[in-house]
Amino acid sequence: MLRVGMTYDLREDYLAAGYGEEETAEFDSPATIAAIEQALAANGVAPVRIGNIRALAQRLAAGERWDFVFNICEGLSGAGREAQVPALLEAYGVPCSFSDSLVMALSLHKGLTKNVLRDKGVPTAPFAVIETMADLDALNLPFPVFAKPVAEGTGKGVSPASRAAGPAALRKTCRSLLAKFHQPVLVEAYLPGREFTVGVLGSGRSAEAIGVLEVTLSDRAEAGIYGYVNKEECESRVIYRLATDETASKAAAVALAAWRALGCRDAGRVDLRCDSVGEPQFMEVNPLAGLHPTHSDLPILAAAAGIPYERLMGRILRLGLQRAGLLRKPGAQEAQGQDGTRQIAAAE
Repeated sequence: MLRVGMTYDLREDYLAAGYGEEETAEFDSPATIAAIEQALAANGVAPVRIGNIRALAQRLAAGERWDFVFNICEGLSGAGREAQVPALLEAYGVPCSFSDSLVMALSLHKGLTKNVLRDKGVPTAPFAVIETMADLDALNLPFPVFAKPVAEGTGKGVSPASRAAGPAALRKTCRSLLAKFHQPVLVEAYLPGREFTVGVLGSGRSAEAIGVLEVTLSDRAEAGIYGYVNKEECESRVIYRLATDETASKAAAVALAAWRALGCRDAGRVDLRCDSVGEPQFMEVNPLAGLHPTHSDLPILAAAAGIPYERLMGRILRLGLQRAGLLRKPGAQEAQGQDGTRQIAAAE
């Protein structure tokens, strides 16, 4: 049986160390880790808990190895924090789930990602990256605009103040975000239309959109923004609905174009919002999507599309194992691969 290591950032560990609620918003709960562990075991592998990057580094240095690592580490600091675990595993020759270190580093920076996709012809709203307040003097975007930290997730830094109707409001928001997050601010033309998140499984030409989830806000939500507060309390503030109309199909096509252009792998989400004429525009990609069974968007989307959690996790696992050459043909006996690695059956 394949030994599959599990790398993750446990939120309660960082809270106990003195970090704040918003700082740790992307990290995982014990319930998430337990659910992943159970799903991996149910899909025919032996899960081994490792923990965060420091625990991983210690165990690698001590000589421990795994056939494969199922990685959900978001990282704590630095613009390349989501790339740190994949890069370390690449250095030791241990294959892991989801996108490689290059994609993880690029995609965390929303401005650089939009630059790449704009050059590839993927529709995305006009934007600018504000590194200092002086950069606002050269801003040439029509108001209203939307401002958020360039390299955060889980809606961190997104609040009602993110939508700026004029220069004074934008300056106030940018000054606050620069001071709080110590990173550039992405400012883009405001998109007033429907909002979607598209779940994607696979890599390259074989990638597929498994569903398009429309995100709408309830009467209890902060109005007009799918930000940190609404995401943290999504059960009472957000309404999710599987969308299958023509606009949703367009959103899926844009999402797949972005996914393939960036070289994303295995599974993740692409977020989009429609412009004033109803055309879906790329906002951001999440190649390391949350995996809580009932609180995270990708499992919510998959369940709505008829893919239960255990089967979703099995599909993600097998996509990674297939890339790593660790799958054998159904019906064959488990055997050593040509490179000495053990293999697991490909059938779900």
